[in-house]
Amino acid sequence: MKYFKKLVGERIYLSPRNSEDVEQFTYWLNDFETTDYLGRSGMLTTLEGEKKYLEENSTPDATFVIVTIDENKMIGTVSLEKIDWINRNATLGIFIGDKDYRSKGYGTEAIKLILEYGFKYMNLHNIKLDLMEFNERALKCYQKCGFKEYGRRRKCKFVDGRYYDSINMDILADEFEGDYIKNKNI
Repeated sequence: MKYFKKLVGERIYLSPRNSEDVEQFTYWLNDFETTDYLGRSGMLTTLEGEKKYLEENSTPDATFVIVTIDENKMIGTVSLEKIDWINRNATLGIFIGDKDYRSKGYGTEAIKLILEYGFKYMNLHNIKLDLMEFNERALKCYQKCGFKEYGRRRKCKFVDGRYYDSINMDILADEFEGDYIKNKNI
């Protein structure tokens, strides 16, 4: 695949996502180790279905794949979705699909890059996300990036025969700190 260094960090860069990555996404989205945390394990992902999803849900504003700088290897995806330009808010979506790159800080780095882009370049004011209560790895990552819990929907997510709470978190532009994009000009 051909990737483009839009947002460069320390160990990764974010490249615009394209439909050529459909096979890798289909592979990841049929793996319980990925989908249990996304709430998608009860769904079957076909090549055709994922291609259609990527075409319909790739907002041109902030939908990226996460690529390692040293190997030029795609390891996941991160995006700002459901962008509301009037109220200046969006929803963060992320997953590290490649198991060898989980719990090693790549997700944290990708989130910090996209938050800086969202707040300092897209002029967003509030970025939110939702996660399931059992996803402790993600909770720690989001807290490290500055997200705060603002609510919880009780027992609304069904995974592996049990119901779990959905945790709602967000971060405001004035709460975001850091300078993570290495290839910016100013």
